[in-house]
Amino acid sequence: MEHAMNQPFPVACATPPELRSLGRDLPNFATAMRASGPVSIVAIGSSSTEGDGASNKEASYPSRLSAELAARFPDRTFDIYNAGVRGQEAPDEAARFKNDVLAKRPSLVIWQVGTNAAWKDYFLDDVQAAIFRGLGYLGGSRADVILMDLQYAPALLDDERPKPATAQMLELIASAASRSNVGLFRRFAIMKHWYFDAHVPFEQMISNFDGHWLHQNDWSYDCIARALCDAIIESAALE
Repeated sequence: MEHAMNQPFPVACATPPELRSLGRDLPNFATAMRASGPVSIVAIGSSSTEGDGASNKEASYPSRLSAELAARFPDRTFDIYNAGVRGQEAPDEAARFKNDVLAKRPSLVIWQVGTNAAWKDYFLDDVQAAIFRGLGYLGGSRADVILMDLQYAPALLDDERPKPATAQMLELIASAASRSNVGLFRRFAIMKHWYFDAHVPFEQMISNFDGHWLHQNDWSYDCIARALCDAIIESAALE
């Protein structure tokens, strides 16, 4: 969904290295970068991946990540597939892996997960089981995996602190990443840092086009893509 309500904000969005660290190497992506062909990346998830709250599709985080990688490696071709579907959660997304992820033969999969589960009060044990099921599917592929957790947004908070379901979902995602030996991109912690330490107001990083104060906007999608690009490059030891 496209929205023309984004405002111009300062572009500065520095993220400390310790917050953007994935905690895992990305050997398959590194191998693909050393080869000569296009580098395939799949971003799968819900509306945060599809780009709800952005002014256009090019402002979604996968599109901005593509632009960042292309700028850093101008001699390489990146095929980044946006497999985000608004309203979905881990059970729906894992069911799409065969056609929407594995068929693209990616060297890297970024799975954004958990927001709808926390926001809509899913039974989180079912979501956790679906995350492990999905990671099991991906474990048989030649792709590195990054789990991306929730955004720091008012809809998921209670007086600036995570609601109980939000806190539980963050713990489940971190546990799944650790137990499955995959990368974890801590979007929640990064955006919380912007809010508290960099004094970035919610109006600068969260869209309220639908009255929910849930989705990101052009500014924060771009900043998340920049932080993720740095994290990928660091974990693949490309610089």
